[in-house]
Formats: sequence, C-alpha cells, structure tokens
Amino acid sequence: MTNSNVVQSPKKKSASIKGAKIRGTIILHTILVILAVIWLFPILWMVLTAFRAEYNDAGVFVGLVNGSYFPKSYGFDNFVRLFQGVSGTKYSNGYFLQWFSNTLIIAIFTCILSTILNLSVAYIMSKMRFKLRKPFLNIAMILGLFPGFMSIIAIYNILKIFGLLNSYPGSLTALILCYSGGAGLGFYVAKGFFDVVPNSLLESAKLDGATNLQSFTRIVLPLSKPIIVYTALTSFLGPWTDFVFARAILGEQNPERLTVSVGLYSMMYGEQSDANLFSTFVAGCLLVSVPIVTLFLFLQKYYVEGITAGAVKG
Repeated sequence: MTNSNVVQSPKKKSASIKGAKIRGTIILHTILVILAVIWLFPILWMVLTAFRAEYNDAGVFVGLVNGSYFPKSYGFDNFVRLFQGVSGTKYSNGYFLQWFSNTLIIAIFTCILSTILNLSVAYIMSKMRFKLRKPFLNIAMILGLFPGFMSIIAIYNILKIFGLLNSYPGSLTALILCYSGGAGLGFYVAKGFFDVVPNSLLESAKLDGATNLQSFTRIVLPLSKPIIVYTALTSFLGPWTDFVFARAILGEQNPERLTVSVGLYSMMYGEQSDANLFSTFVAGCLLVSVPIVTLFLFLQKYYVEGITAGAVKG
C-alpha cells in the first residue's frame, strides 16, 4: 500500500516556497506602484498647473475644473506674474522675491542657532553626569508632548514688550528667536547618536588635558557628520514651512515683511486674495519646494544615517 500523505521532495518544496515568494513580491510591488501613483498625482498636477499657460478671453486662468488635466499649452507666465505682480489685483507689486528672501534669512539663522543649541544640549545629556540630569530628561520629554503653538499668546506679548513686532528687522529677529528658543529640548535623537560614541575617546582626551568644549568640538563633532546634517535639515525645514507662528507674529498689514507661507496664504485667502491668482499661487508653491527637495537629494545619505543611528540608544 502507498501512503496517501506523500512527503514532498526537497526540490518540489523549494520550488513551492520560491513560487510563494515571487507571488508575494509581485503583490507587494503592485501595491507600492499604486500607492506611488496616488502620491505622485497631486505633485504632477501642481507642476502642470504651475506651467499651464491657458487663459480665457477675460484673462482668467483656466484650471483643472474648467480644463483638462494636461495643459494644451505650457509657459512661464505664472512665474512671471509671481515675481512681477498681477495688474488689476491686490497682488500688483510682486512681493514673492521679498517673501522668499525673508524666509531664507530666518531659516538660515534658525538653522545655525538651533543646530548649535541642540547638539550642545545633546552632548551634555549624553556624556556628562550631574545631579538634576534625570529630572531634566523627564521634563524635556513631557514638554515635547505639547505643541508649540500653545505658548503663542505668551510669546507674542513678550515680543511686543521688547518692541520686536512693528519693525522690519525686528519681526525677522522675533521669528528667529521663536524658532531657536526651544531647540535645546529636541535633543533626544542627537543624544542617542552621541551615546554610541565610545566614552574611552573622551577619557583619553581628558587625560591629555582637553576640556569638555575641546572634546566636543575636536573629537565628537568630527565623528558626528550624519547627526549634524540631520539636525541642520530639520532646523531649516521648520521655519521654512511654518505658518502658525509666522502668521501670528507678522500679520498681514505689511506685505513686504511676510514669509513665503504667510504671503502665499494672503494671496489666496487674505489681504491680497483674488480668484485669478490661483495659478500664480501654485507656481509659488512649486518654487518653495525646490530648496527642500535639493537639500534632501544631496544630503539624503547623511540624513538617513543620522536618524537611524540616533534611534539606537535613548
């Protein structure tokens, strides 16, 4: 008699497992392709809208609602309108270049200050031991659970007392202080990276007479390029895309003082709003994304290394 439960040969079993893996891979990649198409659809639409050069007889932009997804004609008209202004609308002076430069100044100075504060606090909490270290770690974690805009009223009143709200340089300084003020509490990722750095290196430096500052700048930082890039990128990205603090502190009374996010908002819904400015608004959104995309493309390797290494140890 033959046994009904015949055991598969190793070759058949291996082929069956291989076939199951291939089918799983095909299904997985199909799902990823579908998700990528869904994710890229609005981005492609934004690019096509920014370069769309279609207007009706009244000069009103013809968008996706009144036209096709793919434009019949392309051009740089929307970008020219963005920089030169649009006659017959409240956005007639072309403030975008001023908004862009304001945002760039704020983002650069915030990036420098926030990176220094963040890495300094992270090094202290990682490599130095003092009496209130653990309570400070707990307090910093609890404070990090609350959104920053909860303190916006108090911050606004403090800045008003110091007279930083009604002048052009002062308003930029106010935003830089707001974005950099709490940077030291975001030290946990950098601390995880510094925890991996061997303490023996620092002990050897101390035996040679090095101070804590010298150990930090000459030993730790040269080994920490990934976490420096990660911290700098996140510090730059925050003020570049922020709307809440910038809107509350800058307002809309002086269009030339606005940041990009507040300026584009005012173009569509605020003091300079006009229904015919939608294509110009989309062109501005596309230009805003260029610096961030460029930075991530060139620094992606260090960004990934920084965030993964920083998660090794808390």
